Amino acid sequence: MSQVFSEETHQNLLSRIPHCTGREVSDWLRAVDDGPALFRFEEKVSWLRSEHNLAYGHAKAIIHEYDLRRAARRLL
Repeated sequence: MSQVFSEETHQNLLSRIPHCTGREVSDWLRAVDDGPALFRFEEKVSWLRSEHNLAYGHAKAIIHEYDLRRAARRLL
C-alpha cells in the first residue's frame, strides 16, 4: 500500500524535482501525457521509476500532480 503525502509534502517534493532530476515538473507532466496509456496510479508510478529511473517519492508526486491537473481540466 502506498503512503499518502500531505499537501505540504507534495509541494516540497514538486519543488525539489527540477534540482534532483534536471527537468522541470512541466516536462515530466508532458512525459506522462506522452507515455503509455496506463490507468492505475501505481502503474504510472512504476512506469516513471523504471523508464526514467526516478525515486519513488518523485514519481508519486509527479503522477499525483498529473492527476490533479487532469481533474481540474475536466471541471472547466
